[in-house]
Amino acid sequence: MKSRFVKISTRIKVLSAVAGIVLAGAGAYAATNWVVGVSAGSSGQSQSATISNLSITAVSSPSPTNLLYPGGTGDVIVTISNPNPYPVTITAVQLPTNTTYATGYTTSALTTTQTGCLAATPSAVAWNFATGTSGSSHTLTTPLTVGASGQANNPLAVTLTNDASMGSTSPSACANTFFSLPALTGVTATGGAATSTTTPATDAWTS
Repeated sequence: MKSRFVKISTRIKVLSAVAGIVLAGAGAYAATNWVVGVSAGSSGQSQSATISNLSITAVSSPSPTNLLYPGGTGDVIVTISNPNPYPVTITAVQLPTNTTYATGYTTSALTTTQTGCLAATPSAVAWNFATGTSGSSHTLTTPLTVGASGQANNPLAVTLTNDASMGSTSPSACANTFFSLPALTGVTATGGAATSTTTPATDAWTS
């Protein structure tokens, strides 16, 4: 009798333990009739990013395919850096006047000026399609999207095809010379989510 009592007692303990686990589990996940809502005006805080200007810099790589000569046009190589935490898309550039000329340099490092080929000489090298009015706007053939700061395709290297011009009066001292084009007066650009343009890229304005 004692052995049977022990077996029954053990069985009861095991069943009780299992039942306790089931009940505990049900209690942990069970829904109740006490429905809880949210107070009026419940909210959260967010903040927008700042806006910082792009930087456009003259560079020597990749090498231009089209080279300048008197009466002709040539490629311009730039890098565009975006300090913003979001992509920026450029759709147009604004140019200085067509009599705002580039200064010539002896090497692609653009550190030593070329004697007889300065902006004041003048070199007769300027942005192609510039007009007599400063700030004329020229639409890019394809919008350029520079990646967010610290992301891929930032800085973005761009070849602007045939967007520099050399006047027919350019002096012979400007042969075999590297030019730093005059500063753009502005760009038309917007910030926001977009797929960045793969570097190096090729683009242009054609009018």
